[in-house]
Amino acid sequence: MPSSAPSPRRAGRPRSAEADAAIMDATREALVEVGWSKLTVGHVAARAGVAKTTLYRRWSNKGELVVNAVAALFDELELPDCGSLQADVECVVMAFGDLLERPGTSASLMAVVAESTHDPVLREHIREAIVERQKRLVLKGRERAQERGELPPDAGDPDEDARLVDLIFDVIAGAVVHRTLVSAEPVDADWAGRFTTLILQGLAAASASWPESPRSA
Repeated sequence: MPSSAPSPRRAGRPRSAEADAAIMDATREALVEVGWSKLTVGHVAARAGVAKTTLYRRWSNKGELVVNAVAALFDELELPDCGSLQADVECVVMAFGDLLERPGTSASLMAVVAESTHDPVLREHIREAIVERQKRLVLKGRERAQERGELPPDAGDPDEDARLVDLIFDVIAGAVVHRTLVSAEPVDADWAGRFTTLILQGLAAASASWPESPRSA
């Protein structure tokens, strides 16, 4: 099938990994260009230079396809060892902020989240493909901090440990998403440092590190 994309794709039948990458790119591009309501599996297939059957073998419907295309972006996030828990959190917060500031990422995420507000199945796809997958960063960060002696060992109660991981993820991800997509403010080194101090040391420590506002004359 000939491609309708502005720039031509490589001719011939791509390998599976290449096809997946082309489909993910085409899905995000189409979502930004035409929006959720006008996006179709056929449109994505043509843009990626593959048959519609190729898409349906991998994803059962448009919602699953789009969520996985967005999730692929978040899978790029890593948690480098920056030497301490404070530094590790700051690094991943800034990386997350940088990712959300990409036009394609922010537009794609906001489109799929908006659609999920009235689609419980789509909301579940988001939870499984994005939220649950990215909790790996929290698990890795906790484990590393425990090995350094910066955090106590797990409580020994799997349910309690899972609730704590959920809470950590919600606090960090929620703050960064709100900062970038709602407040439209940058997640720079200063903000990341103060935010990390707040969640690791509490409000008193964060307040003490904040510069005093100039007094009115």
